[in-house]
Amino acid sequence: MDATKEAIVKAATLPMSIVIVGIGGGDFEAMKELDGDVVRLFYIDGKEKKDAKRDIVQFVPFRDFSASNKCEVISMQRLSKEVLQEIPDQFLEYVTLSTKRSESQSST
Repeated sequence: MDATKEAIVKAATLPMSIVIVGIGGGDFEAMKELDGDVVRLFYIDGKEKKDAKRDIVQFVPFRDFSASNKCEVISMQRLSKEVLQEIPDQFLEYVTLSTKRSESQSST
Protein backbone atom coordinates (compact mmCIF):
# COMPACT_ATOMS: atom_id res chain seq x y z
CA MET A 1 0.00 0.00 0.00
CA ASP A 2 2.89 2.40 0.74
CA ALA A 3 4.25 2.06 -2.81
CA THR A 4 0.77 2.67 -4.24
CA LYS A 5 0.32 5.81 -2.15
CA GLU A 6 3.74 7.09 -3.19
CA ALA A 7 2.98 6.46 -6.88
CA ILE A 8 -0.37 8.28 -6.65
CA VAL A 9 1.11 11.25 -4.79
CA LYS A 10 3.82 11.56 -7.45
CA ALA A 11 1.25 11.17 -10.25
CA ALA A 12 -0.86 13.99 -8.80
CA THR A 13 1.33 16.48 -10.68
CA LEU A 14 0.47 14.83 -14.01
CA PRO A 15 -2.61 15.34 -16.22
CA MET A 16 -4.34 12.15 -15.12
CA SER A 17 -7.16 10.76 -13.03
CA ILE A 18 -7.52 7.30 -11.52
CA VAL A 19 -10.93 5.63 -11.24
CA ILE A 20 -11.23 2.54 -9.03
CA VAL A 21 -14.41 0.45 -9.03
CA GLY A 22 -14.58 -1.98 -6.12
CA ILE A 23 -16.16 -5.30 -7.08
CA GLY A 24 -17.55 -7.71 -4.51
CA GLY A 25 -18.33 -7.53 -0.84
CA GLY A 26 -14.82 -6.97 0.50
CA ASP A 27 -13.51 -4.30 2.83
CA PHE A 28 -12.65 -1.23 0.75
CA GLU A 29 -11.23 0.98 3.51
CA ALA A 30 -7.84 1.09 1.77
CA MET A 31 -9.48 2.25 -1.46
CA LYS A 32 -11.36 4.96 0.43
CA GLU A 33 -8.01 6.15 1.79
CA LEU A 34 -6.56 6.32 -1.74
CA ASP A 35 -9.61 8.34 -2.81
CA GLY A 36 -8.47 11.22 -0.62
CA ASP A 37 -11.92 12.75 -0.18
CA VAL A 38 -11.69 12.86 3.62
CA VAL A 39 -7.93 13.34 4.11
CA ARG A 40 -5.52 14.39 1.35
CA LEU A 41 -3.41 11.40 0.32
CA PHE A 42 0.23 11.42 1.46
CA TYR A 43 3.21 9.16 1.98
CA ILE A 44 6.24 9.30 4.22
CA ASP A 45 9.62 9.67 2.49
CA GLY A 46 12.16 8.95 5.20
CA LYS A 47 11.05 11.42 7.87
CA GLU A 48 9.31 13.82 5.49
CA LYS A 49 5.56 13.83 4.79
CA LYS A 50 4.78 14.28 1.08
CA ASP A 51 1.22 15.41 0.34
CA ALA A 52 -0.52 14.92 -3.00
CA LYS A 53 -0.80 18.24 -4.83
CA ARG A 54 -4.38 17.32 -5.77
CA ASP A 55 -6.89 14.49 -5.45
CA ILE A 56 -6.71 12.33 -8.59
CA VAL A 57 -8.51 9.19 -7.36
CA GLN A 58 -12.22 8.42 -7.49
CA PHE A 59 -13.30 5.21 -5.74
CA VAL A 60 -16.78 3.77 -6.24
CA PRO A 61 -17.99 0.49 -4.70
CA PHE A 62 -19.99 -1.32 -7.40
CA ARG A 63 -22.21 -2.94 -4.77
CA ASP A 64 -23.80 0.47 -4.12
CA PHE A 65 -25.28 0.28 -7.63
CA SER A 66 -26.10 -3.41 -7.98
CA ALA A 67 -29.25 -5.37 -7.28
CA SER A 68 -29.42 -7.96 -4.52
CA ASN A 69 -28.10 -10.66 -6.88
CA LYS A 70 -24.91 -8.53 -7.24
CA CYS A 71 -24.79 -8.93 -11.05
CA GLU A 72 -27.47 -6.57 -12.30
CA VAL A 73 -26.83 -2.83 -12.26
CA ILE A 74 -29.78 -0.93 -10.75
CA SER A 75 -28.96 2.33 -12.49
CA MET A 76 -26.22 2.51 -15.09
CA GLN A 77 -26.78 6.27 -15.25
CA ARG A 78 -26.16 6.69 -11.48
CA LEU A 79 -23.09 4.44 -11.64
CA SER A 80 -21.66 6.38 -14.59
CA LYS A 81 -22.33 9.71 -12.87
CA GLU A 82 -20.62 8.60 -9.65
CA VAL A 83 -17.60 7.12 -11.47
CA LEU A 84 -17.03 10.29 -13.51
CA GLN A 85 -18.18 12.85 -10.93
CA GLU A 86 -14.78 14.16 -9.80
CA ILE A 87 -12.98 14.21 -13.14
CA PRO A 88 -14.02 17.74 -14.24
CA ASP A 89 -12.81 19.22 -10.94
CA GLN A 90 -9.62 17.17 -11.11
CA PHE A 91 -8.95 18.54 -14.60
CA LEU A 92 -9.58 22.13 -13.53
CA GLU A 93 -7.34 21.72 -10.50
CA TYR A 94 -4.57 20.34 -12.73
CA VAL A 95 -4.89 23.31 -15.12
CA THR A 96 -4.83 25.77 -12.22
CA LEU A 97 -1.73 24.18 -10.68
CA SER A 98 0.00 23.99 -14.07
CA THR A 99 -0.73 27.64 -14.76
CA LYS A 100 0.65 28.70 -11.37
CA ARG A 101 3.74 26.54 -11.92
CA SER A 102 4.30 28.05 -15.39
CA GLU A 103 3.86 31.60 -14.10
CA SER A 104 6.34 31.04 -11.27
CA GLN A 105 8.89 29.51 -13.66
CA SER A 106 8.58 32.37 -16.16
CA SER A 107 9.04 34.99 -13.44
CA THR A 108 12.37 33.57 -12.28
